[in-house]
Amino acid sequence: MAKLKITQIKSAIDRPLRQKRTIVALGIRKLNVPVVQEDSVQIQGMLTKVKHLVTIEKI
Repeated sequence: MAKLKITQIKSAIDRPLRQKRTIVALGIRKLNVPVVQEDSVQIQGMLTKVKHLVTIEKI
């Protein structure tokens, strides 16, 4: 399967609790620190909810 490199570029402060929890569930801990996740339907759905806070690269 393909992998995705996900980097948070905007703060989750002053965002709804669901978006904050989605960021944590993706494994993101700090701004501008990339995490690598397997590309799956569940991850795609999570990324859709926080696409305005992250950048996504296929690797």
